[in-house]
Amino acid sequence: MRVAMFGYQTWGHRTLRALLDSEHDVVLVVTHPKSDHAYEKIWSDSVADLAEEHGVPVLLRNRPDDLVTRLKEAEPDIIVANNWRTWLPPEIFALPPHGTLNVHDSLLPAYAGFSPLIWALINGEPEVGVTAHLMDDELDAGDIVLQRSVPVGPRDTSTDLFHRTVDLIAPVVTEALGLIASGRTDWTPQDRSKASFFHKRSIEDSRIDWTWPAEDIDRLVRAQADPYPNAFTFHRGERLRIVRASVSRARYGGTPGRIFIKEGDGVVIVAGADARYGRDHGLVVERVRTDDGTELAATDYFPAMGGYLTAEPSSRG
Repeated sequence: MRVAMFGYQTWGHRTLRALLDSEHDVVLVVTHPKSDHAYEKIWSDSVADLAEEHGVPVLLRNRPDDLVTRLKEAEPDIIVANNWRTWLPPEIFALPPHGTLNVHDSLLPAYAGFSPLIWALINGEPEVGVTAHLMDDELDAGDIVLQRSVPVGPRDTSTDLFHRTVDLIAPVVTEALGLIASGRTDWTPQDRSKASFFHKRSIEDSRIDWTWPAEDIDRLVRAQADPYPNAFTFHRGERLRIVRASVSRARYGGTPGRIFIKEGDGVVIVAGADARYGRDHGLVVERVRTDDGTELAATDYFPAMGGYLTAEPSSRG
């Protein structure tokens, strides 16, 4: 089949690589210009460079404006999209005879939208994956052609899950296109009662709320592991990034955010809205990073116990 490809960053790069290695003919690539957004500078393999290396025409667009004529000239049988960051209108996604196959890094219908791996890890999902579905009028809502999953381990970070799921892209794209080319049309409609849709993450979404249970904060820290912008809090008015943490073995009582006691290789921070009852675990902070980029063991950063970590740069602590 003749394929036009829309995509960006490493997800798009892996998709284009799979298409170039397949039996299909890539006739046009559309990708976004480079961005300074904190999350878009991560996993930023260039789709444009890969296309140019293989002599495939490339168009740079922030939005799919003025593309209908170019697509008609390219005469694709299908469009394949992965990590295209803006909505594609019907005059584009329905233009080829086989429509548009979108590849999304979640187990749809859950976690449609942005940053699905990070949100899924924060929420304690047992598995994540990749879905290839046919695009329709609603974002990430079309019939499912193929879906593959991987388990989430107890100490996995979003970086671990990225590497595990990005390796699914090539086989999912290749197999899905094979099914479509074979004439199959018996795809699986999404159960919209199980759908969820998440917004793009920003730095604000990494702010720690010490009234969360320690288990939830631990997942937030792992979800924002390097190279993502780390989960952060404030200590004595200065931003402090939490690089590594875990849930305490013991249960601790008091006020959320209290810098309490050493446990193992870290320092326990009291956590949980019901921490005053003393029945909740705390968060053992093991490594931190200051605003100037200095990384320290928490036991070195907190040489004495007492004071508080806060959500805002207040004088408390």
